[in-house]
Amino acid sequence: MDEHLMVIEDQYTGSVSQGSAPQRRAIAGGTITKMSVGPMDNNSYLIVCSTTGQSLLVDAANEAERLSQLIDENAPVLTLIVTTHQHADHWQALEDIVGGTASPTAAHSLDAEPLPVAPDRLLDDGESVDVGELTLKVIHLRGHTPGSIALALTDSESGITHLFTGDSLFPGGVGKTSSPEEFTSLLDDVSAKIFDVYGDETIVYPGHGKDTTLGDERPHLAKWRERGW
Repeated sequence: MDEHLMVIEDQYTGSVSQGSAPQRRAIAGGTITKMSVGPMDNNSYLIVCSTTGQSLLVDAANEAERLSQLIDENAPVLTLIVTTHQHADHWQALEDIVGGTASPTAAHSLDAEPLPVAPDRLLDDGESVDVGELTLKVIHLRGHTPGSIALALTDSESGITHLFTGDSLFPGGVGKTSSPEEFTSLLDDVSAKIFDVYGDETIVYPGHGKDTTLGDERPHLAKWRERGW
């Protein structure tokens, strides 16, 4: 093996940290690679279709050099970069990655204006993003920001959904909000569009920190609403 190639761990646990090796999970027809970047432990996710080599990057958050190496060595064709929401810690590397790959970008219209690169595609609730033979559903979740989105990728063989939630859903609760109204909006959307739609085996890939499942979080929904955060 070339000693200069990036080391990727194929025993996926969902627990990565700044400077640690990325982790890769195999799914039917593709792979998901999770990397922690930057001082805020942001997660960036690279989704690759095994059949076509087409790839999607979720949140070019930071450390453009490391992300570029991950893409160069593992993404034969980067077809899209999706930014989950407008907060700056999720797009620090976006301009550099776009400059190096010429990849188009996408985000929800309500969060597009602050981004350093104007999105080539504006994503709406319920539409789909195709990455080769893989399809991800766009879920608009209002509250953390006006235009936050999640992406749902359902494994065609196991039926398990892989849900990339940005900062809208974490282990232990929904994302940070600035008012009771925003909290209610976010929890209502997460409840109706995620917990009411997807099963307990659904894996949640958040914008920071460890993964979780809907089954682990579902029993706590009422507690979250009662505590107000």
